[in-house]
Amino acid sequence: MAEEKEGTQVENVVKVEDAGPCKKRIAVEIPEEKIQNALEEQYSDLRKEAVIPGFRKGRAPRRLIEKRFGSDVSQQVKVQLLAEASEEAIKDQDLNILGDPDIDPDDIELPDAGPMNFDFEVEVRPEFDLPELEGIEVEKQKVEVTEESVDEELMEMRKRAGVWEPKEDGVVEDGNQVIADVVLSVEGEEEPERKDNVEIYAREKAMVAGVSVEKLNELLAGAKEGDVKKTTVEVPKTYFSERFRGKKVDLEITVKDVKKQVPAEIDDEFLGRFGVEDEEELKERIMEAREQQAEQQQRQQMGDQIYQYLLKNTDFEMPESIVADQATRILQRQYSNMLMQGTPKEQMEQQMQELRASSEEQAKEQMKLFFIMDKIADKLDVDVSGEELNGHIAQAAMYRGRRPEKMREEMLRDGSLAQFSLQVRESKCIEQLLEKAEIKEVEGEKKAETKKTAKKKTAKKKKAAPKKSENKDEE
Repeated sequence: MAEEKEGTQVENVVKVEDAGPCKKRIAVEIPEEKIQNALEEQYSDLRKEAVIPGFRKGRAPRRLIEKRFGSDVSQQVKVQLLAEASEEAIKDQDLNILGDPDIDPDDIELPDAGPMNFDFEVEVRPEFDLPELEGIEVEKQKVEVTEESVDEELMEMRKRAGVWEPKEDGVVEDGNQVIADVVLSVEGEEEPERKDNVEIYAREKAMVAGVSVEKLNELLAGAKEGDVKKTTVEVPKTYFSERFRGKKVDLEITVKDVKKQVPAEIDDEFLGRFGVEDEEELKERIMEAREQQAEQQQRQQMGDQIYQYLLKNTDFEMPESIVADQATRILQRQYSNMLMQGTPKEQMEQQMQELRASSEEQAKEQMKLFFIMDKIADKLDVDVSGEELNGHIAQAAMYRGRRPEKMREEMLRDGSLAQFSLQVRESKCIEQLLEKAEIKEVEGEKKAETKKTAKKKTAKKKKAAPKKSENKDEE
């Protein structure tokens, strides 16, 4: 039903009606008296400053000022009244709008007599009731860090600190380093591109002369010095050599040398890298890091269950343009990713058609969660102090090897600081909901980490250990 507000003689008349999901149409009538008062004020100010030939400053007749400046004054008054009236209408009607009103002064006339009428539409925040926030049922997976996983991590650390030595039999096996001459060529082009003594690693997916090659370990398996292996690859459009960008390229690999990795010995030099006295202390540090990582991922999985509960038990219509804008951003990111990966044009067009539908659903879910979490933050009175925000920035900077003040400056410049603050606030809300939740422990896998969850949230980290957690704070 339309709402109407009529005030005194110089008050605007405002009517508000629904215009769709989370959308309001506002009709405003500005009385003639208010228009004349605004014109009188403008002319009075202008007369004091206007310079008219034949008259002293401030002494020119009103009719001459109107004749000379009337069009400009009318435009200024119109723009001023539209801005004031729309802002006043939104405030008086207590509308929690999204974005700014779209009002084009050129489409509205300032009448010579009578009131000025105009209308505009705005999107408003959805109104809804939150579900019960206490006692949400959450499953907590038991995750045990085993000695085997610690030993595996220690071996990886030794490999990273190790050296590559010539392989006695010279036969390529999975994980070996291969020194090779590489030739890239395109059918129909005379001059191939040659690269000598390229380091290649026989892995399931590896880079060869800047090009990603799938199942390279299978291609090179059993090869030895002098052997030539060939394959065809799709070169991404971001490849440094313009002639190969976005094309199918024939790749020829001539094996020259084969090396195996020799892990570093656990000696004083190796232990000194991690600031420990002996192997036992290093294993304890690894165990601590793995347990910390498992705990963080455990909290993320529990947080995901909170999100799913909120989505399932909260129902409301979404602002159409907000969802459309978010869907466009998601689609643009996916398109950019395909470009970076060198996806063929035909395949991109097919995938984009499929992605449009999924991106809209994804956008709806993301924006729905945003409104839900924002309302929860208000209900729980959750805020982020400047000190807290700086602490999280410092934490994120540490795990990226950055200086906190530089990272903050960069976030201010690119506009990501506000989003980062929202993420911190959301994380605090989830922690409060988990404190109130009904948590049931269930059996999990005996390993150092569980599968990564889809949503990454800012999490506090403990003492640094030999290996940084893979789950870094989101910027």
